[in-house]
Amino acid sequence: MEQRHLGRTGLRVSRIGLGTLTWGRDTDEHDAADQLKAFWEAGGTLVDTADVYGGGDAEYLLGQLVERLVPRRDLVIATKAGSVPDPDRRFNGSRGHLLAALDESLERLGTTYVDLWQVHAFDPLTPLDETLQALDIAVSSGRARYAGVSNFCGWQLAKAATWQLASPGVRTRLASTQMEYSLLQRGVEREVLPAALDLGVGLLPSSPLGRGVLTGKYRHGTPTDSRGASEQLAPFVEPYLDETASSIVDAVATAADGLATTALQVALAWVRDRPGVVAPIIGARNAQQLTAALSVEALTLPDEICQALDDVSAPVHRYPDQDWSTL
Repeated sequence: MEQRHLGRTGLRVSRIGLGTLTWGRDTDEHDAADQLKAFWEAGGTLVDTADVYGGGDAEYLLGQLVERLVPRRDLVIATKAGSVPDPDRRFNGSRGHLLAALDESLERLGTTYVDLWQVHAFDPLTPLDETLQALDIAVSSGRARYAGVSNFCGWQLAKAATWQLASPGVRTRLASTQMEYSLLQRGVEREVLPAALDLGVGLLPSSPLGRGVLTGKYRHGTPTDSRGASEQLAPFVEPYLDETASSIVDAVATAADGLATTALQVALAWVRDRPGVVAPIIGARNAQQLTAALSVEALTLPDEICQALDDVSAPVHRYPDQDWSTL
């Protein structure tokens, strides 16, 4: 699998990442092991997790599999901290919470360091410089090799990345931002992606298949074994089952028919090769689904197909989302 630099850093990662959102919850140890082995054998390196996935079970499960199945040195392990199970405060970006969460993540993962440590979301109740100081401490102490953020809007990302560049050698450059990005969700193109490109921050798209909808599995109903049929995940899928999404899914299916490939591969290739994108994160239920996604490595979409998909899914850009002189 092709390797790409993560932002303006020396860290290289596979251009498809393996997500573990369902590990320890819907994905058991056997399926997780099959996924990790298939991913590694395909040349994948980037494995994404978080301290809250499965209540910590995803990290623990990954830690049990590393070395037993795959050498630690062959993986780029990324985890996140900051989300908390508190209805009154969804995110805690305080220095104390973040560093304590990192230590707990390292214990569950069974490793002395993570390759990439990310703040899971912006915390409006904590000064941003305090949150970012936790990243500096994590890297300077050797507990994290690189640092990034997740779910920061445009101004939040620009402020954080600029702050970290203000004193080179003292602060840790942001390597990445993880955001939802797909043909069904192109909101990051308004301000997040331009900021990331300008500041040298690599984009790691989550839900690159539109929460599974872009595979076409929901075109004629909801499969009983799908996320859309799950009581827990149905609300996650539902926003992408409207008429607008349906027309985009139909266009993807048409493109797939014309290229003699699958809708999954078309949708994934489109986002993988967008400017600023480093590695879409794929979350699969089993190794068979993952293998189908990894087969996209050989596919590059023709320019005319990309343009057609761009047109049918184009987000509305109005002042001040882009250069006012063009409006």
